[in-house]
Amino acid sequence: MKITEHITALDAAGLALADAAAEAGPDAGVPTCPGWRIRDLLRHTTMVHRWATAFVVEGHTSYHPDGGEPALDGDELLAHYREGHAALVAALRAAPETLESWTFLPAPSPLAFWARRQAHETTVHRADAESALAAGPGAVGPALAVDGIDELLRGFHGRDGSRVRTPEPRILRVRATDTGDVWTVRLSATEPPRTERGGEAPEAERAAADVEFSGAADRLYLTLWNRLPADAVTVTGDDAVARLWRESSGVT
Repeated sequence: MKITEHITALDAAGLALADAAAEAGPDAGVPTCPGWRIRDLLRHTTMVHRWATAFVVEGHTSYHPDGGEPALDGDELLAHYREGHAALVAALRAAPETLESWTFLPAPSPLAFWARRQAHETTVHRADAESALAAGPGAVGPALAVDGIDELLRGFHGRDGSRVRTPEPRILRVRATDTGDVWTVRLSATEPPRTERGGEAPEAERAAADVEFSGAADRLYLTLWNRLPADAVTVTGDDAVARLWRESSGVT
């Protein structure tokens, strides 16, 4: 996806998050984040938005701590969230392609990193806000979903800090049935997951997978981020590997 597409996705997801939060109300529980209420979700997300904006606007080239969550509630908190989201979108749209700043995942440029990361940060939290409503999380566009699966598997879980480890080597395959995208995730005891992305794998390679998650890209996206239950997609193969993902893949 292009930087402009990520910013458009961030804009849309942030507005939808605010609308869902307003409809649910600050006291509503957030089923996808046990123990949280809508106010907790808004406080967290606006803190992240403002933290990201500081890197884009001020150009910090080393880690810079966030400013903490606001001690606001109700309409005042929702307005504060909307203001922070709008400021982030505006900052990204105004930033030069030559932006220099600290990042924490591989990317073509710092601007590309922040646009992509905040698009998915906000899309996942949009799903959290919508989980407080009777209809549950809405759909995610296939292109954005595929991009987010790739960021999760090859970005977050490519880092040494990933907790997804198996006593013996195992292979997890992720297959988006609507787009044809396939990821092969190699798990081990001593290294973080190693993920290869490609088209349809040869029959011999497909047979080598210990477990496969398959389904529409947006269902896979929300399932891999633990925002939908495991049965939202088709899981075939070793249940223990599938369960391991659910228990150890959370990103903080």
